[in-house]
Amino acid sequence: MRIGLPHVGNLYVPMRALMQELDVDHVIPPANSRRTMSLGVKYSPEGLCIPFKLTLGNMVEAAELGADTILMAGGSGICRLGYYAKSQEQILRDLGYNVEIVQLGVSQQKLLGFLKMVRRLSNNAPWTRIISAFRFGLAKLYALDEIEHLVQKVRAVEVAKGTANRLYAKAIDAIDKASDHSSLKRVRKDYLEQLNKVEKDKRTPLIVGITGEFYVVLEPFSNLDVESELGKLGVEVRRSLFISKWTKFSWFLNPLGVNENDRIHQAAMTYLKRDIGG
Repeated sequence: MRIGLPHVGNLYVPMRALMQELDVDHVIPPANSRRTMSLGVKYSPEGLCIPFKLTLGNMVEAAELGADTILMAGGSGICRLGYYAKSQEQILRDLGYNVEIVQLGVSQQKLLGFLKMVRRLSNNAPWTRIISAFRFGLAKLYALDEIEHLVQKVRAVEVAKGTANRLYAKAIDAIDKASDHSSLKRVRKDYLEQLNKVEKDKRTPLIVGITGEFYVVLEPFSNLDVESELGKLGVEVRRSLFISKWTKFSWFLNPLGVNENDRIHQAAMTYLKRDIGG
């Protein structure tokens, strides 16, 4: 079994850590590009959305690298995400790839469902090892998101434009290469310090909130890297969605009775009285 994973922002970094810790054979397809989009558009039904087409294109690229199993998020509700996996699997097989798509019901099974899936893919590794690998992957996810939060602030006020982006790219690579919790802590601390030391001007920047469909908000290629472009114009971005925040409320605090979704739905009720999915 060789696992492939379509790109969603920097999610490949914690997922790679999880696979490496469990000695699972895996491939990370190239980052989303014009080729990815071309493949997705070529093989998708015309009326389907950009996330369907980009993830399908990424799946083809993973299959080209030898992946025979691909992980794909799924779920019920109004969004068509829950239908992606079966449709994409059939398309891949029609193209001649003998690929199975393993679908994770992120809305229903949550943490336990994810860990069960990982155990299956790791040939029933011991639970202690699975939990240890999961904790390491989660630590990388939290480090990435903490650094990105700071990058969003620094981009808007840095004197030398592009400094925060260069440091961010190096931080992603360093976090990806960190082999244990100690080295990960050092990398996190180092890049937070470097970002805080970037020369900044004194003005108060315009702050723009970004919200929208889950995949498009998180995947820079699909939104034309709008956060970086706004940063170049001196705008501080506040994004509504980080995967670490989603896992925190959905997987950990929700079972303890802290339901962030209820608070969000209540705030939106004046304007939007029904669930609209993704």
